[in-house]
Amino acid sequence: MNPEPSRPPESGPTKTNEILELLRDDIINVRLKPGERLRFDELRHKYTIGISPLREALTQLASEGLVVSEQRKGYRVAPVNEGDLYEIAKLRGELDSLAIRESIRNGDEAWEGRILAAFHGLQKRKKLGPDGSVDADWETYHLRFHYELVSECRLPKLIAFRSILTSQARRYLRIAVHYLSAPRDDVAEHRALRDAVLDRDAETAGALIRSHYDLTVQIILSKNDTMRLAGE
Repeated sequence: MNPEPSRPPESGPTKTNEILELLRDDIINVRLKPGERLRFDELRHKYTIGISPLREALTQLASEGLVVSEQRKGYRVAPVNEGDLYEIAKLRGELDSLAIRESIRNGDEAWEGRILAAFHGLQKRKKLGPDGSVDADWETYHLRFHYELVSECRLPKLIAFRSILTSQARRYLRIAVHYLSAPRDDVAEHRALRDAVLDRDAETAGALIRSHYDLTVQIILSKNDTMRLAGE
């Protein structure tokens, strides 16, 4: 991207999608901090984007719960707090449990193969990079594995809402890693999920996915100053 364009880029679906992805990534990776005010002039300069696609992108992010709109004050990055964290984890657990149950009902051998392939790629990668942050390659396989578990549920509205919750949860994952004081056996957790789903055991898989998300909450809340990240 040219850092000094002669004029703002034109509006349109492509530019809106471009700035949407950039902003979403910066929010999820906490480069834009929880509660931070999003000033149009600063964002236009930072991302070299026009006002119209920027406004459209912020409106979309507000609908995803990553940005909040304040009357006559513009936009802020959505804050993080304990109540929000609990709600996201609970909804993800319940929705994924339902989606896994339906996927078990509908899934065939090709679906099972996709789960195996996603788990194979996931277990070969380290969760954290050299700098201690979440490794991008690991996260790609992590998202793919969790998606494949529910990919045959055939409930498109559930999948759409689940995608919004996943984006919100990814930001909290950065906090969990930031405060992780003891090793977490992610491979074992995901292997247990894989096995329960491939065994077509919906009850066990549902319990495991809820426990999986709940453990992230417990890690984040294990330190009293965890939510201080909002102001760091």
